[in-house]
Amino acid sequence: MARVLIIFAHPALEKSRMHAHLVPMIRNMQGITFNDLYEKYPDLDIDISREQDLLARHDIILMQHPLYWYNAPAIIRQWQDLVLEHGWAYGHSAKALKGKYMSNIISTGSQVKDYQKGGRHGFPLEHFMLPFSQTAVICKMNYISPYTIYGVHRMDKSDIVEEVQKLRSMLEILKAPDFDLSTLDAVNNLNELIKEPVQTS
Repeated sequence: MARVLIIFAHPALEKSRMHAHLVPMIRNMQGITFNDLYEKYPDLDIDISREQDLLARHDIILMQHPLYWYNAPAIIRQWQDLVLEHGWAYGHSAKALKGKYMSNIISTGSQVKDYQKGGRHGFPLEHFMLPFSQTAVICKMNYISPYTIYGVHRMDKSDIVEEVQKLRSMLEILKAPDFDLSTLDAVNNLNELIKEPVQTS
């Protein structure tokens, strides 16, 4: 069974349209470790040893956050600066994260058509994920393009409920006892893991 760690950051969760619904679902899932950075470190005083221990004990690390100005909320950058230490996460002899899988779970206000050449943002979303994918390379990890929820600003309640169920399905696949980690090497992004239509009630 793959051990899944979600590192979550949202500086205004009470105002969120999507993550305010995703978080309670994830917190109640067995077999998922949920690490809310703003909740744990409201003063940004990150416990490096605690965070490194969490990383060491998991096989799949997912950074969950809204896309803010083509980037992640500030505490994620703070986390990277402090936790991913030279000699531990990267460097000639560093092996703590070698072979682990890393990705993001992100939400965007814009539609998928906006993230392409000629679209509003001019580039595919993956271009804006380069700091994460290159971090994975430096740390000898395997990066998978993110699980993305597009167009949140235009969603109604039923759309949001459907997206919650879709993410649940993806996470259930990752933590299934028979899930083969090498499956992640063959997908273009985490959304592709969901092959069947999701049933909502």
